[in-house]
Amino acid sequence: MIDLLRHDFVQNAFLVGTLVAIVSGLVGYFVVLRGQAFACEALSHIGFAGATAAALFGASSLEGMLLLTVLGAVGMGALGKRIRSRDVEVGMVLCFMLGLGVLFLSLYTQNAAAAVNVLFGSILSVTRADVLVTAASCLLTIGALAFLFRPLLFASFDPDVAEARGVPVRGLSTLFLILLACSVSEAMKVVGVLLVFALMVVPAAAAEHLTHRPMLAIVLAVGISLVSTLGGLVLAFVGHWPASFYIVALTSLFYVAALGIHALGFPHYRREPPHPSREVFSPN
Repeated sequence: MIDLLRHDFVQNAFLVGTLVAIVSGLVGYFVVLRGQAFACEALSHIGFAGATAAALFGASSLEGMLLLTVLGAVGMGALGKRIRSRDVEVGMVLCFMLGLGVLFLSLYTQNAAAAVNVLFGSILSVTRADVLVTAASCLLTIGALAFLFRPLLFASFDPDVAEARGVPVRGLSTLFLILLACSVSEAMKVVGVLLVFALMVVPAAAAEHLTHRPMLAIVLAVGISLVSTLGGLVLAFVGHWPASFYIVALTSLFYVAALGIHALGFPHYRREPPHPSREVFSPN
């Protein structure tokens, strides 16, 4: 491993993996809390169309994914608070974008490996330019989440009460979807379109089974995501299977373990979720 770390492509993989894992854990917590896992899946398919379009026009796949997923997030944001009950519309967008991606792939016939990389991830082919773009996007996402944390948490727990208190729920929903779009685009470089759900949602869902305390759940989600991503990379270098498989397998194992711990019924795991008006926004 020490010898491998001297290679640029290995350093790039670990740098991008670390950045994406942190952001995936942070954003994934709110995805689970807000019940927007389906929107996350839809954005990954929109990113697939963006990546294939970028390949067709000779641009970076990451730039193509970021552009199209952000546009898709703005469109979904028009649904506002109703996005949870608009699965038909979101599913229609998902199917259309998947078909658009297939069309772009049929037009782009120079490199069949591009399709595999987009669908299943290509973390070992990440360039230093991709690292810089990912780092900038991750820092902006983390900064935006830190700025929006309290009102976003309030609106996620109880949007009706938050709106009554003057919190701009609809605007927050759109901003969060844009952050989710950026996070999904970054995660697709690691695990691909078909497996992005495992990195964005599964660690946060496992953390939710362990605790209802927001800050502790976020820390656990980031920790699970980091261990799974970095552990998957190490296993990929010493083994013979793709990194995305190992990453998804580790996140799944963490989720099963969290289910087992939750089933044991330890008292501190069964505490009631905090009420936002009482605990999140306490003046003290």
